[in-house]
Amino acid sequence: MEEGVVNEILQGPLRDVFDSKQLITDVSGSGNNWAVGHKIYGCQYRENIVEKLRKTAEHCDCLQCFFIIHSMGGGTGSGLGTFVLNLLEEEFPEVYRFVTSVYPSGEDDVITSPYNSVLAMKELNEHADCVLPIENESLFQIVNKIHQMINSGKLGSTVKQNSLVTSNAGSAKTLQVKPFDAMNNIVANLLLNLTCSARFEGSLNMDLNEISMNLVPFPRLHYLVSSLTPLYTLADVNVPSRRLDQMFSDAFSRDHQLIQADPKHSLYLACALLVRGNVQVSDLRRNIERLKPSLHFVSWNQEGWKTGLCSVPPVGHSHSLLALANNTCVKPTFIELKDRFMKLYKKKAHLHHYLQIDGMEQSCFSEGICSLSDLIEEYNELDATKGGPRIDPSRLKIAI
Repeated sequence: MEEGVVNEILQGPLRDVFDSKQLITDVSGSGNNWAVGHKIYGCQYRENIVEKLRKTAEHCDCLQCFFIIHSMGGGTGSGLGTFVLNLLEEEFPEVYRFVTSVYPSGEDDVITSPYNSVLAMKELNEHADCVLPIENESLFQIVNKIHQMINSGKLGSTVKQNSLVTSNAGSAKTLQVKPFDAMNNIVANLLLNLTCSARFEGSLNMDLNEISMNLVPFPRLHYLVSSLTPLYTLADVNVPSRRLDQMFSDAFSRDHQLIQADPKHSLYLACALLVRGNVQVSDLRRNIERLKPSLHFVSWNQEGWKTGLCSVPPVGHSHSLLALANNTCVKPTFIELKDRFMKLYKKKAHLHHYLQIDGMEQSCFSEGICSLSDLIEEYNELDATKGGPRIDPSRLKIAI
């Protein structure tokens, strides 16, 4: 909501991406307070938001999905972001709602971020169709590894000056500050790959509604862990093309996940592979069969794979892969968030800042932590089935 932040974007290189008539700002932000964003700004700007949403929706020939991109730690992203999510469900109940949520790290400089994140998660649990959790720490580590590879010469000898991967540091050196442009660009590439089937032709295109239909077996377990390979699409670097089979292996490795998680050692409910470039269906099937023995799927969905093929690769690459996994590896992120919340909540620290807002009661906090605890317990119940005997369904017998 901060006018200065929006004005900075409008004066920057991305100014042509945004329609200035669709922007909503206020003098100041929400002060790292979920209640201000959700209860005050949400109510104050409700009609304005609805009007702009309807105006944009009317220009769509086939409205398939809404994307919400927000941070969980601050006040506006968590509070107003989830308020908009609720509005979308009320105004467009038949349209899918995909949310890309940036979770705060343990080193976050917003002291109240655990409160904001838990309050926002209750709304995500109840109103989102799919949530793609992302952690700033993972993005930072990915960009840092690319810098280290550039310095070691593994990515080739040519690095463009002022490319996205080096612009914040000024040169290809160890990063001292978080390079937000490069980190944001990873998320942008995630969304570009997610929507490529709607923009380009392919032999096996995948609609966005198919992702929710195939990857979300239970309403609340709609958190999808994303990984992108090759990651160097965010860097203007001359890189050797990644071998196709290695690309599939990378997508399931810990280093390529956009949250701090290791899906290979956790339980899969379902998995989607969205491939771009000159890749055949046979390549997909071969790699799935190669990787399956090392992945743990729930017993009732051993063939829980959804695949998509888009013939147009990202600029500068022969092929790329986006993997979306409904996997119990998200649970540690939620447990850590719960622990950070309870440290503050047990002391009732900073609660008065929230409770002085009209419509905000202490029950909102208890309901939020109960919702998060229930979600963690659902993942625990699934994890408890991991390693059990695989029961193959009996084959159809034909009586002679």
